Amino acid sequence: MAETALTIESKCLHLEAQDDGKDGCQHYGAVSFPIYQTATYAHPGVGQSTGFDYSRLQNPTREQLEKVVCQLEGGLDAFALSSGMAAITLLLELFAPGDHIIAESDLYGGTIRLFDNVNVKNGIEFTRVNSAITDLEPLITPETKAVYIETPTNPMMNVADIARIAAITKKHKLLLIVDNTFMSPYFQNPLALGADIVVHSGTKYLAGHNDTLAGFIVTNRKDIQEKLRFLIKTTGAGLPPFDSWLVLRGIKTLAIRMEKAQENAIKIAAWLKTQKSVVRVIYPGLPEHPGYAVQKKQARGFGAMLTFQTDTTEKALSVLSRVRLIQYAESLGGVESLITYPTTQTHADVPEEIRLKNGITPATLRLSVGIENADDLIRDLEQALN
Repeated sequence: MAETALTIESKCLHLEAQDDGKDGCQHYGAVSFPIYQTATYAHPGVGQSTGFDYSRLQNPTREQLEKVVCQLEGGLDAFALSSGMAAITLLLELFAPGDHIIAESDLYGGTIRLFDNVNVKNGIEFTRVNSAITDLEPLITPETKAVYIETPTNPMMNVADIARIAAITKKHKLLLIVDNTFMSPYFQNPLALGADIVVHSGTKYLAGHNDTLAGFIVTNRKDIQEKLRFLIKTTGAGLPPFDSWLVLRGIKTLAIRMEKAQENAIKIAAWLKTQKSVVRVIYPGLPEHPGYAVQKKQARGFGAMLTFQTDTTEKALSVLSRVRLIQYAESLGGVESLITYPTTQTHADVPEEIRLKNGITPATLRLSVGIENADDLIRDLEQALN
């Protein structure tokens, strides 16, 4: 029988066969990959190594996780770090003072805080744009080195055409970096669309249980792989073995979690549209969303993140205090549904004028839909709204 590539559902549980015909787990038949809770490794002799020397450089559990995430994104190599922000921080070490980056304006607030307070101080310049609608070519200068986007964006759910932007970056020999946290590799693979680097907050959908922090960088370019492998060794922000194991465990259910959460999100988005006190529902799976066609073209789904705006600030604050099943908390992508207030949580450090320009008002709420029963979630929102 001819061999065929594994589907993404199976890739979440099994690495495709390596050259030796094994899936990489040759540990006494252990089905669950072991946690190598060790800081250092003994050498067989001078100039000899088991392949592992010190866990800041690499650890077998982290290496297994990196192989899985790399496979899911279709990359050459993946790097597991201590958080999503640690991943972005490491990534920005690829750039030097005087370099210019064109960045999406509606980014996660922590990314904006990093850019404004650390990277600008270190001499990197940024131009902010709505990458879903802006012609990027006039913004490119001799100092421009990269374009950095999220799609869909956080929290306003703008959808950028990755392939369109990739054509521009390749023409001008720029890097295209895509934060793929909202979609996860289950629904979207930016490298296949022309991106050079993909970033994830692995805390979110990849881990999936609101119980650990993690971050990932994935690339399909050997030159970037070599630089990042040197940087992760040098800066020491690699993901510890136990957290690596937790994310490995989470990825095993990525497919079924994403499908169920999306199913719930579609139902909740449609219901929210019928509520008098809700003036806007922003979800890429709604046909009226400006990015609906692009999302259908470049992804296998619409995800489980949605944003909605109430008719007054007082109503938004009331919802946050009245929800019971849905929890008022930061973060997203876990099995539990979470509602977030961007104004004072994820985007608190973003200047008010920028928040308002991007559409983040004091009446804006972001909902990460989990895998509970959708009718239970709707009943909770109904009592909170009314």
